[in-house]
Amino acid sequence: MNFENILTNTANGITTITINRPSKLNALNKATITELHHAFDHANKDIDTKVIIVTGSGEKAFVAGADISEFANFTVENGGKLAALGQEMLFDFVQNLQTPVIAAVNGFALGGGLELAMAAHFRIASDNAKMGLPEVSLGVIPGYGGTQRLPQLVGKGRAMEMVMTAGMIDADTALNYGLVNHVVALEELMPLAQKIAGKIMRNSSVAIGKAIQAINANYTDGVNGFDIEIKEFGACFGTADFKEGTTAFLEKRKADFPGK
Repeated sequence: MNFENILTNTANGITTITINRPSKLNALNKATITELHHAFDHANKDIDTKVIIVTGSGEKAFVAGADISEFANFTVENGGKLAALGQEMLFDFVQNLQTPVIAAVNGFALGGGLELAMAAHFRIASDNAKMGLPEVSLGVIPGYGGTQRLPQLVGKGRAMEMVMTAGMIDADTALNYGLVNHVVALEELMPLAQKIAGKIMRNSSVAIGKAIQAINANYTDGVNGFDIEIKEFGACFGTADFKEGTTAFLEKRKADFPGK
């Protein structure tokens, strides 16, 4: 597919999606959100893609926020529709993908950028990364899931402070908060993401997809995560991956999962 605002590359089971608006510090606008939706959807349906890595172009920014010029004159109704459409099209969509998504945060991840990173299944960061939700400094609040996902990841008190102060935290603080899993030098960021992806790809993609469903269920209102775990655990027994995994274990060999 041809995109104007992002780059995609698939190699060795990994699809890398790169937000590519360097003149805007990779800020999210409507067109970029639409392109990201299509790129994630395509990668999730691609049988050759086992892991997705999302990152930003250059060394300065993952995504430095939303493109404010697009919504500065919105009405109440327009604002509500913007948040609802964005959450459905990209942020909730990414969180619920069956293909693992790693956010490789290079530089600034602010506003919608941090919200995109939080929608990924987990995050790693370069040591120059800065993260925050500065929306209240513009007279608005995070609208792409930030008020929900940030407390889930760092706790209510820290989330309240980050949102209320509109401040940024550095990579080491994000690591201490549990917002990111690893912090490395910028030049080591993508190699680490690819290394982790390699470890993921050794395992059953079917089982991983079901694990994502079960884990996400714990954070979904009105859903009993234990019930979802029981359901998905049972469903695994009917898969070719389960047959191959258990057979390989008993035969003391490496499993070759068919992904079915």
